[in-house]
Amino acid sequence: MLTIRHRDERGAANMGWLNSQHSFSFGHYHDPDQMGFRALRVINEDRVIPGAGFPTHGHANMEIVSYVLNGALEHKDSIGTGSIIRPGEVQRMSAGRGIRHSEYNASQADPVHFLQIWILPEVHGLAPSYEQSAYSYAEKRGQLRLVGSRDGREGSVTIHQDVDLYAALLDGEESASLPLRPGRHAWVQVARGQVHVNGVLLKEGDGAALSDEAAVTLDKADVAEVLVFDLA
Repeated sequence: MLTIRHRDERGAANMGWLNSQHSFSFGHYHDPDQMGFRALRVINEDRVIPGAGFPTHGHANMEIVSYVLNGALEHKDSIGTGSIIRPGEVQRMSAGRGIRHSEYNASQADPVHFLQIWILPEVHGLAPSYEQSAYSYAEKRGQLRLVGSRDGREGSVTIHQDVDLYAALLDGEESASLPLRPGRHAWVQVARGQVHVNGVLLKEGDGAALSDEAAVTLDKADVAEVLVFDLA
């Protein structure tokens, strides 16, 4: 079964400096039918103008993954991390028992466009931690590259939940498939372009929940960048 979350159905917030689209309930946008999917709680597509951003604020008991599409995102936190996240890099911050951080557009000239993803951890009260890894264009070209996992295998960032996160870059001649074990579910998020998911067309900003499917198959893409979550 495949259920589409159409891009035009998402919640929205436009604060001038921030334009954000919410796949699931977040902030002032509340929809009791869209509270997440399995352990996946938030997917926000954010665009931040040059020099602006989120001032220091707190989180607890959440796995927060940032995936930059264009521009550069500057991160600082209360455990001493200072970093800049660029396209091709994946950041994982475990809020655990409590962390404070800020996120700003690192450029004074260009906007930053990124996905911020929240995943419910399987254990509360973990020590807060931070991890960032880079994945080349070639690693994702025409295939699903593991970029996040519970055990950090294959150079992926470690997520404290039973989830595998994949990223793929596809064009019209390429396809990729991810087998799903019995009892597993998947969420597909189209970050750019458009692609057929198990025969159904999804466009940029669309998401889809998959249950009782043997695999996730991506094909007939129009230069697409896609994230796939394999979930318990």
